[in-house]
Amino acid sequence: MRFPTFPTLLRTFYTLSNCTARASTQYKSIQPLARGTVLKSMPTIPFLSSLFGTSSSSSSNMSHPVQKSDDEWRAVLNKEQFRVLRQKGTEAPFVGKYDKHMPEEGVYTCAGCDAPLYKANHKFKSGCGWPAYFDNIPGAVTRHEDRTLGMSRTEIVCSNCGGHLGHVFKGEGYNTPTDERHCVNSISMKFSPEDKVVDKTDSKV
Repeated sequence: MRFPTFPTLLRTFYTLSNCTARASTQYKSIQPLARGTVLKSMPTIPFLSSLFGTSSSSSSNMSHPVQKSDDEWRAVLNKEQFRVLRQKGTEAPFVGKYDKHMPEEGVYTCAGCDAPLYKANHKFKSGCGWPAYFDNIPGAVTRHEDRTLGMSRTEIVCSNCGGHLGHVFKGEGYNTPTDERHCVNSISMKFSPEDKVVDKTDSKV
């Protein structure tokens, strides 16, 4: 018997989470519903929605130099950028623009405020399905405790605007200077090959 590969499992979990979330939203609009019906008994799968959906953390209550209302953020971000950066969503694994992007030089910046986050030489191949960095530009990233999934993880956000980037994991055994893996959503970033000019192609049209 052949077991599915890790990438296949990740894609399956992500798909199931999205499907159950959409189904749950659709059911709410059906009226009336008797208490205890089968629709009421089919919520989003907690584990999957926590892993690939939003994450609860205290970062939304923190003060950052760049402050905007949701309407102001929607005016400068596209729909997917807003979902991830401002609502703490997660993009699907292995499909992000920067997952296999391995430049020799340049800087990755926040897609929300253009603040520099990571240097190209911070990036390494982890095989996790999302861009991975072993360190960040000093002061560029802020860490918060995230207690979703029934465990304690470390969420990382842009220090300048509070935009959700992903999570950081330590002690996984990667051959890097810090033994840390900053697991970052591609949609949360832009890339500047010359450290100065920010790529504007990802901006909302």
